[in-house]
Amino acid sequence: MIGSGESYFATFALYFMATTAQIGVLATLPSLLGSLVQLISAWFGRRLGKRKPIIITGALLQGVSLIPLTMLPIMFPEHALSILICFAIIYFSGANIATPQWGSLMGDLVAARRRGRYFGHRTRLCSITSFTALIMAGTLLDQFDRSNYTLVGYVIIFMIAAIARFISVYHLSQMYDPPGHVAALESPFQKGLWHRLRGSSFVRFSVFFAAMQLSVAIAAPFFVVYMLRDLHFTYLEFTINTAMSILIQFLALNRWGRISDAFGNRLILVVTGFMIPLLPMLWILSTNFFYLLIVQAVAGMAWGGFSLSAGNYVYDLVPAAKRVMYMAFHNVLSGIAVFAGALIGGFLGGVIPTEVELFGQRYIWMSTLYGVFVVSALMRLVVAVMFLPHIKEIRPVRLMTVGGLIFRIARFHPLSGVFFDIIGVRRNRSRDSKS
Repeated sequence: MIGSGESYFATFALYFMATTAQIGVLATLPSLLGSLVQLISAWFGRRLGKRKPIIITGALLQGVSLIPLTMLPIMFPEHALSILICFAIIYFSGANIATPQWGSLMGDLVAARRRGRYFGHRTRLCSITSFTALIMAGTLLDQFDRSNYTLVGYVIIFMIAAIARFISVYHLSQMYDPPGHVAALESPFQKGLWHRLRGSSFVRFSVFFAAMQLSVAIAAPFFVVYMLRDLHFTYLEFTINTAMSILIQFLALNRWGRISDAFGNRLILVVTGFMIPLLPMLWILSTNFFYLLIVQAVAGMAWGGFSLSAGNYVYDLVPAAKRVMYMAFHNVLSGIAVFAGALIGGFLGGVIPTEVELFGQRYIWMSTLYGVFVVSALMRLVVAVMFLPHIKEIRPVRLMTVGGLIFRIARFHPLSGVFFDIIGVRRNRSRDSKS
């Protein structure tokens, strides 16, 4: 669904001549409003006493919303962007209805000592599926675009995304929902919630994560605009560039998961948290297609480690009885931050000049988005310096230095992840046959 559908929302909007600011709204407003639904999900969970019906309802809503999201903009092109944003809000609301309950369910099903490896393995499966769908959808879209039937290509890839979501609904319905903690939120607007959360380690980490998300969102929604509008990438070139990051995440996540289980999440957060500020600056150095593939590979390595460790760190911080409420708060705060960051980026993209004079020298930028990338990089660095030194490891783990982790990353070979997966599968089959 993500590889064939969600990944192409922004390009679909650009087809209808969306501006930089409109792309920012599309990328963030649906996520923001959808994240607020998480509080309602936690409230419904307490009333219903079960998690799985809420998860399935949210997933169904996502699949259904993809159909009008695809068809109505084509039928009413003069209102295409408004329609796209409205149904994107419904799409992300469906995801956020399910998210808190799914997080609570997985917290009960997955043992803490294997959480890093499990979620690393799960994320790798999701990544390779998304990667495959992204490549196939991009290739198909590129072929239809060359034949001047671009809209037909969009209809096909979005319908594939909807069908994929409906298939996943069946599998979600087969999951075991153990009796236990469903939700701890009496009301989505419960008084005194902030006073209980304030000052906790969880809130400090959530503030750090939200601040980093805000800094990232200043630039993140506009890389699509930069590639398609400024660099004039074809759909196929855009797809390959985007897929590179997903591919490297897939290949590296097995190693990140093992490091997380053995040495904790703090170390990964520190190393990747200081890599992330460099990424927007790398986009400015060259417009060469193959160079940008290398940049995306570095980004995939950094974001794979950061996302996995941040997610696991939240699980370590939050007691099981309060997991739904805390994770809803965490995600809502992040949604607000992403929305604010994209608004800042959209505004800067419209006012930053393409010519800058420093120390008597005049520098001409090819794109106004270069200024947006610089601001995002500086803000990411400020957040990393302010928060990362104060993050503490939650659970007892083996000690390793930052240099040791960097050495392990530097020795990483992309094919090693595939190799160890094959060995692991063969060992498991061998054990099954012996038993």
